[in-house]
Amino acid sequence: MKQRPNIPVSRRGVLIAFAGLGAVSSLDASITPAKAQTAAAPLLTRCIPRSGEALPVIGLGTANGWDPGADPVASDPRSAVIRTLVAAGATLIDTAPVYGHSEAEAVIGNIVAAAGLRRNVFLATKLEEYDRRTGPAQLQASLRRLRTDKIDLMQLHNVSDPHQDLAMLRDWKAQGVCRYIGITTTNQGDFDAAEAVLRREKPDFLEVDYSIEDRAVQKRLIPAAVEAGAAVLPALPFGRGGIFRSVQQRPLPDWASEFGATTWARFFIKYLLGDPAVTAVIPGTSNPVHMADNLAAGRGRPPDAAERRKMVEFFASLG
Repeated sequence: MKQRPNIPVSRRGVLIAFAGLGAVSSLDASITPAKAQTAAAPLLTRCIPRSGEALPVIGLGTANGWDPGADPVASDPRSAVIRTLVAAGATLIDTAPVYGHSEAEAVIGNIVAAAGLRRNVFLATKLEEYDRRTGPAQLQASLRRLRTDKIDLMQLHNVSDPHQDLAMLRDWKAQGVCRYIGITTTNQGDFDAAEAVLRREKPDFLEVDYSIEDRAVQKRLIPAAVEAGAAVLPALPFGRGGIFRSVQQRPLPDWASEFGATTWARFFIKYLLGDPAVTAVIPGTSNPVHMADNLAAGRGRPPDAAERRKMVEFFASLG
């Protein structure tokens, strides 16, 4: 039996191994930001329930790979990531004060300001500690690092208290410092608390751990978000590393091409876009090639309910 090559289990490693099977060429060879922007269908949008504002369905997460690095204008690939996002018609950039060794906001702010793109992006960040004494200083620090006078979405990070109020965030929204408010949770142990806050406080957005591998939110949290009129942002569409490990060196099923899933990343993102409760998916990347691939998942139709069940069954069979 032919021995499989020893390839690191990562998104890039899976794609290179997949190419070795002759199914597709390497992602770096077949997908480029420029190619993704030409002769492509428009990026899908969905309305933010609270306002009806259209939001492109693919955004950018910045939890990893956004620490300080090279020159933000010329040589930093993260500048190319943001330019690829904007050129495709996408807008949402999600960050937090603790991302990138507490420097991601500044990296993003510098890139966006240098490129003159503030009006082209929807900036989402987070409040790390809900404290009326320190909250205003946290807000001002985020505004300074992001080099803006208004944040599009301010979210309370990692809600864990079912009695948590959002009054301070509502005050900021009323003052015009942020346009929307939300909560986040990526810990199943906090889902009950997040549900309670959703139902009582009715925030504009919920950012949550949701992927084809981890569907726990479908039971109660997604229905609660829908009832509360909250937009839903899946924050970990590729899980926490296990998803690409599961598909290493495996070809996509032929039927996935019927809804445009021609890479594994698109397969996983399109699964989420098949959920009508999902407003936008925010896969994290600092690689412009991966950004282009993610954006391609936001074009064409998403899978229907029957196809989503088939996707889950297929993914489960790989284990």
